[in-house]
Amino acid sequence: MNTLYLECPCTSFPRSFARDYKETYLYPPPSTIYGFLLSLVGEEDLTAHLGVKLAIGIIGNSPPISRIVRKQRHHKFDNGGADHKKRVKKYGEGIYPPSQFSKPNFQELLTDLKIFIKLDSSNESATVKLDERVEIALSSPEQITRFGGLSLGESWSLINGIRPYRLDDGKIQWLVKDNRGLIGLPIWIDRKTTRGTFQRFTLSNFDEFNQNCWTEIKAPVPAKKSKPRSQKKVEN
Repeated sequence: MNTLYLECPCTSFPRSFARDYKETYLYPPPSTIYGFLLSLVGEEDLTAHLGVKLAIGIIGNSPPISRIVRKQRHHKFDNGGADHKKRVKKYGEGIYPPSQFSKPNFQELLTDLKIFIKLDSSNESATVKLDERVEIALSSPEQITRFGGLSLGESWSLINGIRPYRLDDGKIQWLVKDNRGLIGLPIWIDRKTTRGTFQRFTLSNFDEFNQNCWTEIKAPVPAKKSKPRSQKKVEN
């Protein structure tokens, strides 16, 4: 049960720097896979299973990219900037209707995506590990409580299904950690600041699994604020 096969007919993983033109990451980010597994088991706390290790692979060739035009809603948030008073005066305190910020834009989509996921919960501190909860969700779904459709990436991207991996599902191209790799993917996104922690990867050419395929999901340690140096009084 710690090796999973996931199939999604159509999805998108918007790049962090994408604005009007919604580019997509070519491969599923570890942060997205982690959020998907939490949704699968009905867990709302993002920190519930920190320490879990994920190994992600693409089955078969890389999925093709399509481009569509769709109406997109841009949600505006009050960040206390220079236009804070204008926003409050126009929309009210904390109320920014998406209907005021909607327009057609291009978006990239990935189609016929088949993913391999491997779990290692040995470093978790949770009483019931994530791999155990995933096993319960797949073998006895009546024992879990969750809501909404099971999607990957954007909320409309419903999956075809998830089950244990079989050898006849196909060969796996692994996402291998490589500091010089050309694939940059987020492994953690801070919901309050929207800042992310990224890792660089290389896509293996159907090579065998190795330890660099593991990515540990953990929240970044906040940097300590440096104390100002005390100014010494100079006596004449």
